[in-house]
Amino acid sequence: MFFADLGSAGVGDQIVLDGDEGRHAADVRRLRVGEPINLTDGAGTVLRGAVSDVRRGRLSVAVESRVDVVASVLRLTVIQALARGGRDEQAVESMTEVGVEHVIGWKAERNVARWSDRTQTRWTAASRAAAKQSRRAWWPQISGPVTTAAAAEICRAADLAVVLHESASDPLAGLDFPATGEVVVVVGPEGGITDGELAEFRGAGAQIVRLGRTLLRSSTAGVAALAVICAGTRWA
Repeated sequence: MFFADLGSAGVGDQIVLDGDEGRHAADVRRLRVGEPINLTDGAGTVLRGAVSDVRRGRLSVAVESRVDVVASVLRLTVIQALARGGRDEQAVESMTEVGVEHVIGWKAERNVARWSDRTQTRWTAASRAAAKQSRRAWWPQISGPVTTAAAAEICRAADLAVVLHESASDPLAGLDFPATGEVVVVVGPEGGITDGELAEFRGAGAQIVRLGRTLLRSSTAGVAALAVICAGTRWA
């Protein structure tokens, strides 16, 4: 899957793939004339076609079919605290593969890592690579960072909001998930969520839940939670 600005292109049209995507397709993947190729705009449109011309750093695609994928009626959002050593990038990558629609960076009190301009760039790159690998027609939105107060307001507006915490008695798998709307999952930092943060989220209507009997890293908790939710909704 390659990213391109597709506009209103349809069957019979020619699409030129250049820039970084064109170089990857022509020079790295070494696609040749006649090979099948899929293009997406990351906003629901997928064009399927065949390579019609190859030049250094670019190629052309003859469009054979166009599919406009309807967005999911259940939107999954994760408010993700930063993690050290690139683990937050791993989280964004894995959550994209599972189906998250929006990942929001959170400035939690016990964050060890700090948000920078490079964080936005790294998270976006990780998400795009995972979206292409998993052949997603709709690519996640990456934003942030937000304060705890702003994160709580996002939870307040959701159809269901949950905060993952190891001391919770109620399991995430025991909840009734909505079929439509937005589900928000809050994933804390490596140092844990403070009592004050928990109180703020609880006051915004979020439910404090646990995933299982073992303690997961900040980088794996989000994808595990999404898998539980999808098992009861999209994958059912």
